Amino acid sequence: MSLPVVAIVGRPNVGKSTFFNRAVGRRMAIVADVAGVTRDRNFARSDWTGVPFFVVDTGGVVEDADEAMDRLVRGQAYTAMEEADVILFLVDAKAGVQPLDQKLAEVLRKSPKPVLLVANKVDNLPDDTSHLDFWELGVGEPHPVSSISARGIGDLFDVMVPLLPEPGPPPDAGDLRVAVIGKPNVGKSSLVNRLFGEERMVVSEEAGTTRDAVDLPLKYHGRNLIFVDTAGLRRQARIADSVEYYSALRTSRVVRAADVCLVLVDASEELHVQDIKVAEEAWEAGCGVIMVCNKWDLVEKETQTAAHFQKKAGERAPFLASVPFIFVSALSGLRVRKVLDLVLEVDEARKRRIDTHEVNEVLEAMVRRQPPPHARGRAVKLKYATQADVEPPTFVVFSNLPKEIPAHYERYIVNTFRRTWGFKGCPIRVRLRKSSE
Repeated sequence: MSLPVVAIVGRPNVGKSTFFNRAVGRRMAIVADVAGVTRDRNFARSDWTGVPFFVVDTGGVVEDADEAMDRLVRGQAYTAMEEADVILFLVDAKAGVQPLDQKLAEVLRKSPKPVLLVANKVDNLPDDTSHLDFWELGVGEPHPVSSISARGIGDLFDVMVPLLPEPGPPPDAGDLRVAVIGKPNVGKSSLVNRLFGEERMVVSEEAGTTRDAVDLPLKYHGRNLIFVDTAGLRRQARIADSVEYYSALRTSRVVRAADVCLVLVDASEELHVQDIKVAEEAWEAGCGVIMVCNKWDLVEKETQTAAHFQKKAGERAPFLASVPFIFVSALSGLRVRKVLDLVLEVDEARKRRIDTHEVNEVLEAMVRRQPPPHARGRAVKLKYATQADVEPPTFVVFSNLPKEIPAHYERYIVNTFRRTWGFKGCPIRVRLRKSSE
C-alpha cells in the first residue's frame, strides 16, 4: 500500500524535530550505533483516527550564510510541493514573522498541494494569541500548537487528515519492486539505464503515483521486476540546493513501495555518512538491502580491495555486516547483470519460512549456551518461538518475563537466527511476548 506523505517545512530553529517526534507519537532513534549519523530519524509512519500516513522531517545541517540559507528554504518548499501530498509549514510564534518565513510563504502560496500553516511554541492557549500575527503570510489560518506539550496537534491533524489522498492500491503480488536510492552523483540513473540496456527491453513509462513517479518493468529469469520511481532520480539531479531534504523525502516514499533497495555508493570515495543513513532507512523499513558500490573501475585495487571496503563499512554500521556488497561499474557494465541475481536472492531470503520445530530447536540450543540473565532474582525463561511473518522475517519469542530481557540478549537472539538461517540482505524482527504460565 502506498501511503500519503506529509512534509514538514520551515526555517531552522522553529522546532521541526520536536514537532516531528510529537507527530509520530514517539521519539524515533536509529537502532544501529552508527558513528556520525544523527539520532533523529527523517521519516516515520504515523496515523490519526485510523488513517495512516508518513511524516517527513527536513533534518540535515544548514549553512550559516544568509544566501545559502535562502537557497535552502526555497529548495525545501519547491521539493515539498513536488513530492508531498500535504505540506505543514512550521513557524515559531515566539519569534514572530521572520524574513525567511516570508520567503517560504512566497513559494508555498503557489503550491498546488494543500498547505497548513502551523504556529509552534504557542504554550499558553487560549491566552496566547501570538499565532494570529502569521495571517500576514497569506497561506491561510495559523494553527497554534505546542510541540513540547502536544497541545493543538490533535486539532491540527483533524484538519489535515481529510486533505490526504486515499492510499494507493497494493502492488501485484507477483511483482518484485526494486528501488535505487543513494546520495546524488553516484550513478543511480546510469545504473538503471545500464540494467535496461543490457536486457534490451522496450521501456514503457507508467505513472505510478499521484506524483507521477515512473515505474519501469523488467522481466528477469521469469520474474517481473518493477523499478520504482525512476522519475525521482531525474528530479533529484535538479534540486541542487536542497539535496539532503530531497533525499530524505524521496527515500521515505520509495522504501515503503519497494521490496528490495539498491543503495548506490561511490566506491572511489570513503563511505559517506549519508550513504549509511540511506541504507539504514531502508533496513529499518523492512526492505531487503544491497550495497551497490559503483565506479569500481576507478579504484586502485592495490590499496582498496572489496573485502577491505566491506569490512570498514561493517565496522562503522554493524547492520551492514548482514548486507551483501557488489562492486560494479555502471559505465562499463562490470558486474551490473549480477545485481539482478542478488535482487532475486535477497527477495527469496525475505520470503523464507522456517519450520516451528526447527526454530525451537535453535532456541533451546541457544539458551543452553547462554541463558538470559536473571531479573531481580527471578529466572527469565524463553518458553518457545515461532515465525509469525515474512517480508521481513519476523519471529515471536514467548517468555515468562519478556520485559526483563535486555537489549543485548535480544541482539543475541537475532544474531543466532541470522547465523543459522542467513536471511541474506534482509532485517530480522524479533518480538518478545508474555507466555501463558
